[in-house]
Amino acid sequence: MKEVNHTNKRVLESERLYLRAFTADDLDMYYPKLLNEEMRRLTGTHGLFTREGVARFIEESAADSSRIDLLIILKPEEQPIGEISLMDIDRINRNAHIRIAIFESANCGQGYGTEAMEIVLDYAFGNINLHRVELSVFSFNERAIRSYEKLGFRREGVQREVLYYDYEYHDAISMSILSHEFQQMRQLRKDLQRNQNSEQTRQIIDKRL
Repeated sequence: MKEVNHTNKRVLESERLYLRAFTADDLDMYYPKLLNEEMRRLTGTHGLFTREGVARFIEESAADSSRIDLLIILKPEEQPIGEISLMDIDRINRNAHIRIAIFESANCGQGYGTEAMEIVLDYAFGNINLHRVELSVFSFNERAIRSYEKLGFRREGVQREVLYYDYEYHDAISMSILSHEFQQMRQLRKDLQRNQNSEQTRQIIDKRL
């Protein structure tokens, strides 16, 4: 991950993606994405958003020091494919909550979410100096759970039947990752990619998962 300046905006960048702050110009693109039924299901969203409310959110969140809200942009197409937020940033206890949403199902299953999460976690632990990041994911979102575990998140507990959606109750799984766990898992993945002791590294990752 590297931090660069893109069209006069501070962004976080990886090989395939860059993340940048929302601007008022994003409203026409962003508002319709919030109406996507599959994304609403995966995030457990019941309420409807108004265009005015979304515009207000973009403006107010930019001034809120307790959160960082970013668009996920696929390069070189410059295509916004999702959003990711680091919220409830507690600089005293050094923890925060993270959430991510990919706008269209066509962009799921390609590793973009995992890549964006790694960018933000690297920033959270390395630049903000956080110690712990947590999240909540619904039990039916198995692909997201696998992605989070691949990054090093560990399951901490279950909120039983906390969401009522599609005429069924669903559990929410609480997960978290500590700074040293993130660094450890990232190094293991790098070793695996370089084929250094690949079989041993796979076994270590398999035990963690």
